[in-house]
Amino acid sequence: MMELNVPRVPGALKELRVPGVLKRPLALSLGIALLVATAVVVAVEVAGKEYESRVGVLAVPAVGDPDQPPEASFGEVVALSLPALVEVSRSPSVLRVPAEELGTTIDDLARRVSVELVPASGLARLSVRAETADRAAQAATRIARTVVDADLFAPSARLRLLDRPETTQVAPDRPLAYGLALIAGVLAGLAAHAVGHLRRTRPRDQVRAALNAGGVRRPVAVLPDDDPGLAQRLALLCEASARPARVVAVVPELADRAEALAAELPEKTGEPADGDAVIAVVPHGGPQEELATVVGALPATATLVAVVTC
Repeated sequence: MMELNVPRVPGALKELRVPGVLKRPLALSLGIALLVATAVVVAVEVAGKEYESRVGVLAVPAVGDPDQPPEASFGEVVALSLPALVEVSRSPSVLRVPAEELGTTIDDLARRVSVELVPASGLARLSVRAETADRAAQAATRIARTVVDADLFAPSARLRLLDRPETTQVAPDRPLAYGLALIAGVLAGLAAHAVGHLRRTRPRDQVRAALNAGGVRRPVAVLPDDDPGLAQRLALLCEASARPARVVAVVPELADRAEALAAELPEKTGEPADGDAVIAVVPHGGPQEELATVVGALPATATLVAVVTC
């Protein structure tokens, strides 16, 4: 058993580890963020256009017989009856004809109708959404006229249709879509970076990152020290490499464990090849800069076959 105390070279190690450990995960996180943001924008765009047409309905006093006193005042009738427009505008009797003209069902059209009551004014705004501006305006006008013709406030008041319907495009809402895409992209990128960071900070992944930084590009077994069959597995690896085992502690604190582990391995494993089969003993968890330094200092004839975490 030999212990190598190689001085650390933080600058050189940082140059080796930055491309694999920082740049690639960052590029992956940015790629995932861009993909999610693009998916949100595409989903909003393919949902199709939608237009909303709005028309106003105003309650005005009815002209009746001046010699006959009104049964109720105009204000009372409007205050009590105007909220009923919300349900009347969605009733099947009102929506049946507009639904047939639009080629849809009454239930579907009812979900597209909304009524806004302006407080203390006798004014209600009826809105209808449809796939085209013409269909939305046609439905809003038809529903409003049907409600007016119903003469709900008679005899004290009546409803009057105000002007022509105002139609605007409400979907796709591109500012909202871009905002949602930005938020979703940032969250997805942060989540991907967090998951990648957790994976890179696991003991096994830290060991593999250190091996990559040390120039080891081939698979190396990473075994826990509490494995009951550790000695047998290491012996098989050394036998497969046809090299004598050489156990190396990367930190002085593990020198005794490396010596004990070397004593459990056979001295010879068949006809030896050039060099040694190196087994590195490393601390469990935390940065593995010492491992990268030791691996980088191994002679060209040595082959790293396993890393044991203690």
